[in-house]
Amino acid sequence: MRLIPVLLTATLVSSLSAGDWMSWRGPAGNGAAVGRGYATTWSAASNLVWKVPVAARGASTPVVAGDRIFLTGTQDGLNRVLCYNRDGRQLWQVALGDAVPGKPGKDGTGANPSAVTDGESVFAYFKSGDLGGFRADGTQMWSINLQDEYGEDTLWWDLGTSPVLTRDAVIVACMHSGPSYLAAFEKKTGKLLWKHERELGAPEEAAQSYATPVVVSHADFDELVVLGADHVTSHDGRDGKELWRLSGLNPTGHKYFRSIASAAVGDGIVVAPYARGNSLTAVRMGGTGDVTESHVIWANEETSADVPTPAIADGRVFVCRDTGDQRGTVDCLDLETGKVIWSGQLPKNRNTFRASPVVADGRVYLARQDGTVFVVDATADSFQLLAENSIADEHTVATPVFVDGTILLRTDAHLYLIADQ
Repeated sequence: MRLIPVLLTATLVSSLSAGDWMSWRGPAGNGAAVGRGYATTWSAASNLVWKVPVAARGASTPVVAGDRIFLTGTQDGLNRVLCYNRDGRQLWQVALGDAVPGKPGKDGTGANPSAVTDGESVFAYFKSGDLGGFRADGTQMWSINLQDEYGEDTLWWDLGTSPVLTRDAVIVACMHSGPSYLAAFEKKTGKLLWKHERELGAPEEAAQSYATPVVVSHADFDELVVLGADHVTSHDGRDGKELWRLSGLNPTGHKYFRSIASAAVGDGIVVAPYARGNSLTAVRMGGTGDVTESHVIWANEETSADVPTPAIADGRVFVCRDTGDQRGTVDCLDLETGKVIWSGQLPKNRNTFRASPVVADGRVYLARQDGTVFVVDATADSFQLLAENSIADEHTVATPVFVDGTILLRTDAHLYLIADQ
């Protein structure tokens, strides 16, 4: 591990707000945006504020703190962390280790995990195992390669887990067919604070997870909710100790139930998509030990998602199905009961959905692989498609980002800023 001493005394990003998109699922970690006035319609000729090329290829979602936008990619054989201002001007780009190529295909990259920031620092993680911390001006503070330290990645596909932040640490979950664990590193120095083994006995590929932990803040500590290896587990962010677990997500012992979509949390309820998009389970937080029999409040095998993580807002769960003949079906469920409020089919297309739905200002935004973004009414009691938007036919995996009435859309080749004008 390489440490670079840096004096870190003050927030380096100006004008932080509660609505900043500082981690891949937004301010509350559940795909719900803060603020109003987001554009419903746009095109290359309308409501496009700026468009900048991004040469570093990646599927990571941008994160935003104050006046700065951070994203990751790979270019010329190196992992890259990039920073732009809110006018689209690139401020800096730094390298973090040698890149490992993504799997063949449009979705494959070596830079799928999104960065995470607290406004003072930004942290990035890559398929190569490189994890690093940087000041908001691009100065590197520290770096470590998790595979060199703790064992090679045995995932069958590209790394997808994004790092998350607690009060004191940057947390990474490594869940694969080998020693699986959660690890916490001090934000300022990269020092290992704790490492908690997470071996749950899932068979073969079912032991592998691409999901990102959810951080739930309490008065005196941060709780980590982790989906993968046929379980949801909850951990104390101070030491990694397991608080409770939900089992039974793979009752038949299916060998290939790897998990990609992450859990979503709202109003003290964890919603867990599983079984390659064939089950959706809700569990109430707050138990101890195995809570499968005591805290599951509903289960739904009629709707779920394989890749897109559900969004939760205003007591509703929004699911974008992405497999088989039901891909592009959007379901709205009551968070407390799991009852389907409405279900609707987006226009059929050969492309599917990799990005996760986002709820902003009473609307659900859903980005398809070809860059088309659909807008659906989130407050109605029936499915209402409001708009279908496309700037260009550019491959899109990253989830759109919503901050201060503006929308950031990252494609394979560009970063766009969209706003009502």
